[in-house]
Amino acid sequence: MAAASGTSPTIVEYFEGEDFYRCGYCKNETGSRSNGMWAHSMTVQDYQDLIDRGWRRSGKYVYKPVMNQTCCPQYTIRCRPLHFQPSKSHKKVLKKMFKFLSKGEFSKGNNEEEPMDSQMDDAGMHDFTLKSKLDIKSDQRPFSEDCHEIKESKMKEKEDLEPKETKMLNQAHAKQEKLGSGEPSSSVKVVPSTPKPGKGADLSKPPCRKAKDIRKERKRQKLILKSQTDQVQHEEKPKLNQPKSIEDFIFDTLPDKSAHQLEVRVVRSSPPSSQFKATFQESYQVYKRYQMVIHKDPPDKPTVSQVRLVPVSFEDPEFKSSFRQSLSLYAKYQMAIHKDTAAECGEAEFTRFLCSSPLEAENPPNGPDCGYGSFHQQYWLDGKIIAVGVIDVLPYCVSSVYLYYDPDYAFLSLGVYSALREIAFTRELHEKTSQLSYYYMGFYIHSCPKMRYKGQYRPSDLLCPETYVWVPIEQCLPALENSKYCRFNQDTKAVDEERIKELDRLRVLYKRTIMPYNIYKKRQKGPSDEAIVQQYADLVGQTCSERMLLFRS
Repeated sequence: MAAASGTSPTIVEYFEGEDFYRCGYCKNETGSRSNGMWAHSMTVQDYQDLIDRGWRRSGKYVYKPVMNQTCCPQYTIRCRPLHFQPSKSHKKVLKKMFKFLSKGEFSKGNNEEEPMDSQMDDAGMHDFTLKSKLDIKSDQRPFSEDCHEIKESKMKEKEDLEPKETKMLNQAHAKQEKLGSGEPSSSVKVVPSTPKPGKGADLSKPPCRKAKDIRKERKRQKLILKSQTDQVQHEEKPKLNQPKSIEDFIFDTLPDKSAHQLEVRVVRSSPPSSQFKATFQESYQVYKRYQMVIHKDPPDKPTVSQVRLVPVSFEDPEFKSSFRQSLSLYAKYQMAIHKDTAAECGEAEFTRFLCSSPLEAENPPNGPDCGYGSFHQQYWLDGKIIAVGVIDVLPYCVSSVYLYYDPDYAFLSLGVYSALREIAFTRELHEKTSQLSYYYMGFYIHSCPKMRYKGQYRPSDLLCPETYVWVPIEQCLPALENSKYCRFNQDTKAVDEERIKELDRLRVLYKRTIMPYNIYKKRQKGPSDEAIVQQYADLVGQTCSERMLLFRS
């Protein structure tokens, strides 16, 4: 997919060397290692190709872990939504939400058993130290509860069939009564005769029939009824035996007088749409409370190189005054979940981390109705935002960036619920845009037990850190049990197909002029930067190096 007409090209500024950070997973003060670059602008196709090479964005900062050196290797993971079937624990979360919406019933006592941060805790590893503090436990429902569900299913099946059986039985009786009623055929003319009193047949009554004939007719009608019933059961059997899809759970019809109403809105965050502007402050306050209450450690302060180019602007009065709701949600989340202070949940941090995006909005005619780019998926409960999922819609996938929610609704397992909604959203987009068929969940960190939950969304694949091919997670797990860093591609001769072959073809933006690297080298003054450029090219690959513009000063 080439950049859309009128779309700005990707412009990046690569940071020399490797960055060392405190690891949010194992707490090693300098164990987290990565390479990074600042994206002034980026096409959705370039970002798609970058995440398929292990890159990931946090705001406009795009980074790639040094997999064989970092303390907790982070493997890009994607789910295959077209073949996804919700697990037992997933169904429990969906049923819990339906029960809450329909009847207002909930239990706050069991939410500890649900993974509260089921999305993208690694999203801001350079701007924030994000992590899940809660254990992820498997769904251990009592066996009696499972039996109860089976009984309900059987009863429903019987209830569904009974009206059809009754109708067919009535029809059979009607036929039988007609056959035995003596009604004349329209093709036969009947000449009535009046017998003498006490003699002959009583014309006011059906003609007499032999008992043997009556028995045969009844047996025939029973066979007809049985064959019709068997046919109906045969037609409905596949539907009854087919497992419920994720959409069956999510879009199950609520009663007319349901206790609550949930609405999910997808609003473009970059550039900010009118809907996004109108909800900014409320979303921010939830995020702020989430960070300060749930997540225990404050975020690491970003380095100067990471923030120096952040264009945070509130010059537009409408933009600033209408962001209260979204901003409020952010603040509430950060303070409640991450235990951040109010100062660490400011508007600038929120805007830089979750609103600013380098992705250029694109709306090609053959793309999804919402277009490509960065969005906020807002969850409105009775007219109030309770959660926001930050997502990128790319040519081949929906990429989940971050989730924050109102801690007061943690009992709804919003992390799991939002992930399932995003999987369903991916399937919806696929209906129009067939190549968009994956759901990227960020990084899978096997060395951190609390971060293994992403592997529960099956089928899923992990990205080989050396050859950049996708490998089913089932094939990767045995190797990860033995070593935290693994090459998943079993073909020892396989190499990175995008490895740099011609560095001179790399594109450079130098003094506001676009040129190939070989021309730039001739014009450049001062020490050679070829080693830095080579490192950058190796990390982004040949295709992206020829398409993206590397800023040089």
